[in-house]
Amino acid sequence: MLTALRTVRTWHGPLAWFSVLMIGLAIISAVGYVVDGRILVGARIWAKPLKFAISFALYAVTLAWLLAQVQSPRWRRAGRWAGTALGVVSALEVGAIVLQVVRGRQSHFNLGTPFDAAVFTAMGALIGALYLCTLVIGVVLLRPPLRDAAFTWSLRLGIAIALAGLAVGFLMLRPTPEQIAQGPQATLSGAHSVGAPDGGAGLPFVGWSTAGGDLRIAHFIGMHALQVVPLLAFALSGAAARRRRGARTRLQIVLLGGALYGGVVALALWQALRGQALLAPDGLTLAAAGGLLATAT
Repeated sequence: MLTALRTVRTWHGPLAWFSVLMIGLAIISAVGYVVDGRILVGARIWAKPLKFAISFALYAVTLAWLLAQVQSPRWRRAGRWAGTALGVVSALEVGAIVLQVVRGRQSHFNLGTPFDAAVFTAMGALIGALYLCTLVIGVVLLRPPLRDAAFTWSLRLGIAIALAGLAVGFLMLRPTPEQIAQGPQATLSGAHSVGAPDGGAGLPFVGWSTAGGDLRIAHFIGMHALQVVPLLAFALSGAAARRRRGARTRLQIVLLGGALYGGVVALALWQALRGQALLAPDGLTLAAAGGLLATAT
């Protein structure tokens, strides 16, 4: 226990504390989800801060640990600054979401009032800053080799896919044809659903559309490649080591696993952009999924 605590103390402090803050927000949001019956855009009003808190907690604690693996003092210093900036930016982003929940207003895409528009504009700028911070951290993590080739490549693939997943969020900022037709009178700008209105029928809790495409699926899956791919590297490399397979074989397993994960993100994005619900794939989507499975085997 003491060894584990000493190890955690070497992690990036601001990001570690931010993850703790997000765990606290997740608990508060879970209570709000149960006791606050207000509905906003087809979902319980506290669902969004709950999902964001869980997602950011996972994201921040992973980066806090990864930055501790950097050995070069120069790159470690750059990572420390980028990680601190990311923690601050993320806290402000989540704070804006909570503020709008307390006000009973939609946080994303909302231009209904000058204040709502200002909040949404600020959130867009914060997301841009978050992306840049993640990009800098990615460069810091990728410059010096870490541990062995399999682990290093798991980070490279995880960071690359995570950046791609984060970039999907920018696609949501595009006004829909209906919003463009409304011109200056539009009270919303952007959407996460394609071919169906936001707030319609969706999967329980996550709310992913069951009536059309949903960009949040690729966004979520891609963003968390930062956790999944390195964990996949540990699991698969451990299994390979038990079978007395060499470093080359472990590297090949990690490369295949990362490529397949990236393929799943690309498939989810392609399906969403065609206005197709996750649980209603057409023949083309099934064929592409079958191709991924065939590659895995």
